[in-house]
Amino acid sequence: MASVSFRNLEKAYGALRIVKSINLEIADREFVVLVGPSGCGKSTTLRMLAGLESISGGDVYIGDKLVNHLPPRERDIAMVFQDYALYPHKTVFENMAFSLKVRGIPTAEIGPRVQDAAEMLGIAHLLDRKPGQLSGGQRQRVAMGRAIVRRPQIFLFDEPLSNLDAKLRGQVRAEIKKLHQAIGTTILYVTHDQVEAMTLADRIVILRSGDIEQVGTPDEVYNNPNSVFVGGFVGAPAMNFIKAKLERDTLHFETGDHLILPSAQAQDVESYHGREMIVGIRPEHFSVGPAAADALNGRVQVVEPLGSDTLVHLSFGSSVLVVRMAPDAHPAVGETLSIGVQPCRVHLFDPTTERSLRRTPLSAAKAA
Repeated sequence: MASVSFRNLEKAYGALRIVKSINLEIADREFVVLVGPSGCGKSTTLRMLAGLESISGGDVYIGDKLVNHLPPRERDIAMVFQDYALYPHKTVFENMAFSLKVRGIPTAEIGPRVQDAAEMLGIAHLLDRKPGQLSGGQRQRVAMGRAIVRRPQIFLFDEPLSNLDAKLRGQVRAEIKKLHQAIGTTILYVTHDQVEAMTLADRIVILRSGDIEQVGTPDEVYNNPNSVFVGGFVGAPAMNFIKAKLERDTLHFETGDHLILPSAQAQDVESYHGREMIVGIRPEHFSVGPAAADALNGRVQVVEPLGSDTLVHLSFGSSVLVVRMAPDAHPAVGETLSIGVQPCRVHLFDPTTERSLRRTPLSAAKAA
């Protein structure tokens, strides 16, 4: 097993910088997910670690070894791709065994390795079939099995679930998590899907335009986003953002509604007195009930019943708020709702830099 270190890692194509001086330490046996929108540099970073992409600047270490100029075969990694990359004319067994044969592993050892990996992934009964006879989920399991049999120091996953439907994505996602629990190998996983990132990762690395926007556990990036970008990217539905003017400890909205901040949070933003700021509130941090001093009032535009809950879109001045309500909630379109807000769950951001103004993490503030 091995740790991974990116030190001032860069990738550029001429004047175009794809990855901008990334610094990141990944511990041995850690499951780290790189997540971000298309073009943020996540797959490029993974490919530089794999040796499939040249490095423009900085260093990559696997354990204590500098691997900048090592070819992929000498880095002791295994990679699972989005498109499976299986040999169509070979059976499942032959696909999984191929890399072992190339490496000169004795035939007597190959069979047990393949069998063990196939049983772990629930595809032992498919070893005699060819890829064309398999479903998408089964093909992805074969691709994972081909990586497992090599017993590498590091597993790399590049958008491995993108070609699967929603149900299969959930199944294979669970299998990847169980795989990590079973073998304990360091995993670096790339996705654009924040749900995958939240459910799989020990730590999430959120990338934006080649820079690291935030690194933290799923709870940290969800509950304490350090920017508007992170707050809007992590969470489904996304965090609501509305503008308000701060007067001492009170936020005043364009609708005439107001919200009094807890004393600790008011101290964090006392320098913004008389100024406008961005207020972030997650859909689940509203409560619907009798009108209260800290309530916001909006008119129902759209109602989305999802079974487990109901999403209600409210017009609120020039903004729209998405509110998560109980599954049996059925407000009428056009109805005015008074929604309470949990003040300690409100996030405040600088309107110019869009960086968080919270000095104390939410978990620490609640504990206090």
